[in-house]
Amino acid sequence: MSVPLHVQVAADLRDQIASGGLAEGESLPSEAQLVQRYGASRGTVRAALQSLRREGLIAGGQGRPPVVRGTALGQPFESLLSFSAWVEAMGRRPGQRTIEIARRGASPDAAAALDLEPGEPVIEVLRVRYLDDEPVMLERASYIEPVGRLLFDFDPDRGSIYAQLTKCGVDLHGARHTIDALPADELDSELLEIEVGVPLLRERRRATTAEGAPLEYADDRYRPDRVTFTIDNTRPSSLGMVSDLRILKESS
Repeated sequence: MSVPLHVQVAADLRDQIASGGLAEGESLPSEAQLVQRYGASRGTVRAALQSLRREGLIAGGQGRPPVVRGTALGQPFESLLSFSAWVEAMGRRPGQRTIEIARRGASPDAAAALDLEPGEPVIEVLRVRYLDDEPVMLERASYIEPVGRLLFDFDPDRGSIYAQLTKCGVDLHGARHTIDALPADELDSELLEIEVGVPLLRERRRATTAEGAPLEYADDRYRPDRVTFTIDNTRPSSLGMVSDLRILKESS
């Protein structure tokens, strides 16, 4: 299957940003220059630039060439995507290394999220996730036992767990994401190849079926120098559609 031209253009510009060919604070070529460089239409170039804006890699525009913001990719939450699907959509190469997959008693946090009693059996997965061979995220996930057992017949190093579970008929319909920050502990440090205490972005996720039944509780920790989070909002058309936004202060 051929890759759309706007995806190819975005991938090339993304690679230039990641390699330092386009440095932070530097202006990208103008739309006219990009049209000539890639032999593309203005619509194609604009679609590529919009992808980079959504990822948080560039800013500005409106008659002026966009400016490079940084090298961290922005992971969106508009749809429930696996890490692998998100990285591939960005034109990059995902990877993973499974540290363990085991059946054990649910932790208090996992039990609360999965509507279980602490100590009830769950299937836990610990994986390092890679972006172009660089470790960027440590994935800790707990699945309810009937769902997690499906992974014993799957090699988690092969690819997306979400894709495998969906293939097995699991209704991974939606999720609630809670985002905060915390310092890297010794395990984070070892597996992500960073110093102990370096700040990490944490995404805690509760994935459910269409009926709201819990399936997964995850505690994913990202290197913020490589990944950021992006959330697109639209103004509600009526007061009845206002989003529930909360700022939570939690004791550590």
